[in-house]
Amino acid sequence: MRSLPFFCRGQVVRGFGRGSKQLGIPTANFPEQVVDNLPADVSTGIYYGWASVGSGEVHKMVVSIGWNPYYKNVKKSMETHIIHTFKEDFYGEILNVAIVGYLRPEKNFDSLESLISAIQGDIEEAKKQLDLPEHLKLKDDNFFQVSKSKIMNGH
Repeated sequence: MRSLPFFCRGQVVRGFGRGSKQLGIPTANFPEQVVDNLPADVSTGIYYGWASVGSGEVHKMVVSIGWNPYYKNVKKSMETHIIHTFKEDFYGEILNVAIVGYLRPEKNFDSLESLISAIQGDIEEAKKQLDLPEHLKLKDDNFFQVSKSKIMNGH
């Protein structure tokens, strides 16, 4: 995927309400316009990278881009799990994301438990990958330092 790393930002919107409740893995969701503007060569699947909320600290993250086959979505979504515990929800805040690597394709699961287990495995793999020097340096990218007042996609 030539488009990686890919940088995007947008306002956090309410998703399907199942990340925290059903999975115990809270996600921040981008609005449709951000999802619709992803480069064509960014295929559906699970990715890892860096994220910050507003002008806050930059944290490791995993992001699911696609249709979430287990839930049979009819709309493509981009759900980011930031590997950090936040004290409260941040709907309406600006989410800044740098997608730096690909973990695996989307797939269906035969149970909620197997889905949760796969996500936890993705999180552990993301943590390892993001400790590599070539990925660690992106944590300090200027993208996370610029004005957070407008939505933008691209590099």
